Amino acid sequence: MENIIGIYKPKGPTSHDIVDHVRKITGIKKVGHAGTLDPLAQGILVVGIGRDATKKLSTIVQKEKEYIAKIFLGEKSTTDDDEGEKIKYEIKKIPTLEDIENALKKHIGKIKQIPPQFSAIKVKGKAAYASARQGKKIELAPREVEIKNIKIIKYSFPFLVIHVTTGSGVYIRALARDIGDILSCGGYLSSLERTRVGEFTKENSYTLETFAKMQNLKNK
Repeated sequence: MENIIGIYKPKGPTSHDIVDHVRKITGIKKVGHAGTLDPLAQGILVVGIGRDATKKLSTIVQKEKEYIAKIFLGEKSTTDDDEGEKIKYEIKKIPTLEDIENALKKHIGKIKQIPPQFSAIKVKGKAAYASARQGKKIELAPREVEIKNIKIIKYSFPFLVIHVTTGSGVYIRALARDIGDILSCGGYLSSLERTRVGEFTKENSYTLETFAKMQNLKNK
């Protein structure tokens, strides 16, 4: 597994940007990643370096993942995260902690989840986000995914911070949206950190800077 590493992606760059940086640092063209992180998200991105390593990434994608998600309640977003156009709700009742706990229980286990409009899901060979950027609303089919656990870290309206453990294919943006819908107040993902992918954690992963330093030491 020495050619499969965890890189801690900061907010801002895309997952593809991180792959490009790893290519430049190593001088190896065949580099890929398992499980995309949006530009606004930070956290563990598993990267495979070399042909053999990239072939194994499909199994890494299936591994259990953990996230810390901050959800803004009281508004919806066209992208289900902080990047989109916001739509305010007229809130008749601020959700209580008990309301939050009951809403979260409905999302634990194997559930049907509709991916965000702005996602890489292919519809007739075209990524959904490409159609969404053209102002086209497309119907995305619900997919069965598994959310293994959700724990409340902090709640002070309008912000809810949760720790989520998932199987593969879960969109945390969609989870934020659906929690807001159940609470009848709207919601979107304000920030996201992926803290674990399988055995890869922040503690055993590199930043781009530490990875570059390690490569320089190897080459001396």
